[in-house]
Amino acid sequence: MSDNPNTDDPVVPLDEDQCWDLLATGKVGRLVTVVGDRPEIYPVNYVTDDRTVYFRSGEGSKLSELAVHPQVAFEVDEISEDSAWSVVLHGHARILRSFDDAARIDALGLSPWVPTPKYDYVALTATDLTGMRLKLVKR
Repeated sequence: MSDNPNTDDPVVPLDEDQCWDLLATGKVGRLVTVVGDRPEIYPVNYVTDDRTVYFRSGEGSKLSELAVHPQVAFEVDEISEDSAWSVVLHGHARILRSFDDAARIDALGLSPWVPTPKYDYVALTATDLTGMRLKLVKR
């Protein structure tokens, strides 16, 4: 939870360490890229390690977009009955090319969740990381 002394606040900002802790608990996030003036959003399964987000991708528009325009946003959230949290990473994507990188990331437990070939590995490095916990209205 937050170190915020006012537990009645419905919105509590998270510090960077809290954001990384929550990112480490997630499994699926939303990658946002921009081509021209059009944003695109993709669900990706991911892992984190050493303050970096990793995911795998097949060839296609997502990788093409990242090669041309590596600035991205990445969002992960969780919603329960009475609370929620959201973390947003703004940063840069880098397509990894080494077999050593692939083996290291695979050892973290990253595997495709859709049965299509995903031979490319991508690292997301944060330039800005923000998050919040939310107290939800009970219905």
